[in-house]
Amino acid sequence: MLSKKSKYAIKALVRLARNEKSQKPLRISEISEKEGIPRKFLEAILVELRNNGLVRSKLGASGGYYLAKPSEDIELSQIIRISGGPIAMLPCVSLNFYERCEECIDEETCGLRDVMLEVRDATLSILSETSLADYIRREDKE
Repeated sequence: MLSKKSKYAIKALVRLARNEKSQKPLRISEISEKEGIPRKFLEAILVELRNNGLVRSKLGASGGYYLAKPSEDIELSQIIRISGGPIAMLPCVSLNFYERCEECIDEETCGLRDVMLEVRDATLSILSETSLADYIRREDKE
């Protein structure tokens, strides 16, 4: 399941991407108000996104946040991994957050693990091939 933090991170980045052409940073208060994200939570999310190279910030009266790279180059998989952790539904199939399942007797013969590997691969493929710009095009199509 997608975490609230990941949903908010995507919403904030979409807001920044929609503002991309103006080249003006957006203030936290503006993003928070327009996207319905609690300000303190948004601040923490934006710091994490900045530390991972997805956004930049500018200080001062005309300061705020803006995308660090074009929206075409920011994949949904990156955002989810930064803000929410693993994409896999089971820890034993996670690429970056692997953990052995407590109840598993043998990973090599586990049918559920086999199915969840396929689910992870399909999900990862879609999320890695979908950029913020693609997301916006889908929204605007409706």
